Amino acid sequence: MQNPMDNQHYTDDVVRHFAIMAVVWGVVGMLVGLLIASQLAWPEMNLGVPWLSFGRLRPLHTNAVIFAFGGCTLFACSYYVVQRTGQTRLFAPKLAAFTFWGWQAVILSAAITLPLGITTAKEYAELEWPIDLLIAVVWVCYAIVFFGTIGIRRVRHIYVANWFFGAFILAVAILHIVNSAEIPVSFWKSYSAYAGVQDAMVQWWYGHNAVGFFLTAGFLGIMYYFIPKQAERPVYSYRLSIVHFWALIFTYMWAGPHHLHYTALPDWTQSLGMVFSLILLAPSWGGMINGIMTLSGAWHKLRDDPVLRFLIVSLSFYGMSTFEGPMMAIKTVNALSHYTDWTIGHVHSGALGWVGLVSMGAIYFLIPKLFGQKTMHSVPAIELHFWSATVGIVLYIAAMWIAGVMQGLMWRAMNEDGTLTYTFVEGVKATYPYYVIRVIGGALYLFGMLVMLWNVLMTVNKGKAATVVIPSLKSGAQYV
Repeated sequence: MQNPMDNQHYTDDVVRHFAIMAVVWGVVGMLVGLLIASQLAWPEMNLGVPWLSFGRLRPLHTNAVIFAFGGCTLFACSYYVVQRTGQTRLFAPKLAAFTFWGWQAVILSAAITLPLGITTAKEYAELEWPIDLLIAVVWVCYAIVFFGTIGIRRVRHIYVANWFFGAFILAVAILHIVNSAEIPVSFWKSYSAYAGVQDAMVQWWYGHNAVGFFLTAGFLGIMYYFIPKQAERPVYSYRLSIVHFWALIFTYMWAGPHHLHYTALPDWTQSLGMVFSLILLAPSWGGMINGIMTLSGAWHKLRDDPVLRFLIVSLSFYGMSTFEGPMMAIKTVNALSHYTDWTIGHVHSGALGWVGLVSMGAIYFLIPKLFGQKTMHSVPAIELHFWSATVGIVLYIAAMWIAGVMQGLMWRAMNEDGTLTYTFVEGVKATYPYYVIRVIGGALYLFGMLVMLWNVLMTVNKGKAATVVIPSLKSGAQYV
C-alpha cells in the first residue's frame, strides 16, 4: 500500500539511477571510441577478431555515447527539471521506473547485436526491428511520464527548459518511427520500407535531426535550467529563450539534405538543406549568447566553480560547432570537406565539447543533491576532469580539422595532364600523425571520464538517497 507521504516528495529514485548509469555508459562508450581511434592509427589492434573490427565497433561507439550516455543524461535531467519547475512529483512513477529498465535493455541489446554484425546499416539507426520496437515503447512511456507531469504541475507557467525537453521527446518519436519503417524477413533481419534516394533522404532527415533534437534541443533544455541554477542568476533574456526555441525547432527539421550534397538527391532539395542550415546559425547563436550572458555580473564565479566552467565552456563549443556546421553545408565548402576527417572533427567538437561538457556539468550538479551532499567528494578532481577533457577535445578536433582539409586538398589535386597528383594511399599515409594525435586527445578525454566515475562513486558511497520535500506554493520560490 502506497504511503500518502510519498506524494509530498519528489520522485528522484529514477533520476538517481539514470544519472549514475549515464556516467557508467559514458566510460564504456568512450573506451570503445578510443579503441577504434587506435585501430585507425594501428589496424592490428583489432587482434584479427571480427567483432572487434572497426566496422562493428564504430556503430557500437556512436550508440553508446549518444543513446546510452547522452540518453541517460537526458532522462535524468528532464525528470529532475520537470518536477522542480512544476513543483510536483513525476506522473506515473512506476512507468518512469519502466523507462529506466527498458532503456538499459535497449542499450544492452545494442551492445550484443552490433559487434555480432546485426545491423540495418543506417547511421544512428543501426539497431534491428525488435530493438526498434522496444525503443518505441520506452519512448512512448517517457512521453506519458513527462507530459503527464507537465499536466499535473502546480505552477501555471511552463519553464522554457521544458519546452525544449518536450520538443525533443516529440521530434525523436516521429523521427524514429518514420525512419525505422522496415519489413522484417527474420527475427534479426529487416529491409527498409524505402528504397534508393528516398531511403537516403528519410535517413538523413532522421540523422541530422537526431543531432538537432536529441543532441541539441534536449541538451539546450539542460542548459536553460542548470546554468542559471549553478550561477545563481536568472536567464539573461527569457524572451530570447522563447524566440530561440521556436526558431530552432522550425529551422532544424529542414537541414538534413546538406548531408547529401553531390548525390542523386534532386539539386533543389540539396539547396534547400543548405539555405536552412545557414539560417540555423541565427537561433543557434542566439541560444549560445543567452546562456553565456546569463553570467553577467557573476563572471568571477568561473575562477572558483569548475562545475559552472563545464557548463559555460560547453556553450563555447556549441557556438563554434553551430558556426562550422552551416559553413560546411555551403556546397562549395562541402566539395572540399565531404568524406574527409574535417566532418569527424566537426561532429566531435559538438559531441565532446557541447554535449559531453554540458552533460558532465549537469551530472556534477545533480549527484550531490540526489545523495544528500553539499558538494562532490573531490572538487580538485572536478578541476582535473575539466582540464583533461578540454585539452583532449582541442587536440582531437584540431588534428581532425588539419587532417580533413589536407585530405580534401590532396584528393582534388590534379596534374597538368588531368591525372590525380596523389594516390589514395598517399593521403592515408599523410593522415597518420593526426590519427595518433587524435588517440592522445581521446585518451585524455577518457581519463577525465574515469576521474568522474571515481568521484561519483565516492560521493554516492558516503551519501544516501536524499528525500526532497516538494515546497509549498506559498513559499514563493517557483524553481528549486
